Amino acid sequence: MFNKDRWQEIFETIKKNKLRTFLSGFTVALGIFIFIILFGLGNGLKNSFKEFFLDDATNILYVESGKTSKPFKGYKASRRIEFENEDLYDIQKFFSFYLEYITPRITRGAKIKFKNEYGNYTTRGVAPSHQFAEKTIVTNGRYLNDIDIKQKKKVAVIGRLVSRDLFGEEDPIGKFIDIGKTVFKVVGIFKDSGGDNEERFVYIPYTTRQKMEKATKKIGSIIVAFKPEIGNSGALAFEKQLREYIKQKKFIAPSDSKGVFIRNVSDDLKRNQQFASALQVIVTLVGIGTLIAGIIGISNIMVFVVKERTKELGIRKALGASPKSVINMVLQESIFITTVSGYVGMFFAVLILKNTGNRLEDYFIKNPYINLSTAFFATIVLILFGAIAGYVPAKRAASIKPIVALRDE
Repeated sequence: MFNKDRWQEIFETIKKNKLRTFLSGFTVALGIFIFIILFGLGNGLKNSFKEFFLDDATNILYVESGKTSKPFKGYKASRRIEFENEDLYDIQKFFSFYLEYITPRITRGAKIKFKNEYGNYTTRGVAPSHQFAEKTIVTNGRYLNDIDIKQKKKVAVIGRLVSRDLFGEEDPIGKFIDIGKTVFKVVGIFKDSGGDNEERFVYIPYTTRQKMEKATKKIGSIIVAFKPEIGNSGALAFEKQLREYIKQKKFIAPSDSKGVFIRNVSDDLKRNQQFASALQVIVTLVGIGTLIAGIIGISNIMVFVVKERTKELGIRKALGASPKSVINMVLQESIFITTVSGYVGMFFAVLILKNTGNRLEDYFIKNPYINLSTAFFATIVLILFGAIAGYVPAKRAASIKPIVALRDE
């Protein structure tokens, strides 16, 4: 393997046959390059699905009201369904076995001012447990608490970007802001892994929002968190029972799919992860197909190389070269070209994936990557099969009698 004369001979052969060497190497490099890129893009797709769903808690049911599409028990179709505080208490009472926590959400847009600074933001009237549903991280001050809800306090927790827009470098805690012509005291600042949009929200007690709207008891939507230990099947059973309960309470026809909407984040996550995994399997299979095509290409080129050198090999055998030495010579050249080309292709593929980052986020591919162990393994497999591809024609050439090889044209 480390015979100096043999290595000199290999480099001489490569130098004399630059085009052939380039085609052999390019086939190998392209095969591993495409495989790694496709595998990395598959991982990037899975990253997008994970980030989309794991930004918030996954043991969540989002309950939204709608308009009925069918008449039922004397009520006409196109009736707007509305939730009230009583619905929260009833759900807590009847579904305590499943329930971990529950929070309403009243969403409103508002012009928010501080001194001479102002902007239009989205406010959410919520309960303290909303922090767990959104995985809100309080970075300064505190979140809403039960006393705020009970006493209908005019307090607000603002997003990091709201703080930056309105207060700049000034500390907002304890300062007062104008929300829709009502003054609120800032008690906390939060950040959210969901990104900029999530950090432009302002959270206030839902009871305070109701008081601002002429003491109404209406709420916009309900977020219900089930106990994680009930599992996916338990969550589906809970979802079914909750839908039936709300339809019965709000006089919605059992077959009406428009009156109430329930989104099960856990079920959505499971389905989309399965979809992403299936896509990655397909992408991986395409990549493996590319590797196989590369191996076939190497084999074809090596057959041509051995055929081209038949007379040379015959002379070597006539001068006393053993079949083993002939095989080793051809095999060493094949492995050398395959190894160098394979790792060049791997290097550029990994480099491209590393520098892609979020540039393909619009195509639902975020931070594509491949584990180096996987990349090395795929490259080694290609090298191994490249060696086999070189061995088969080399063994055939080594078995040819010198007299026959010398007659070859």
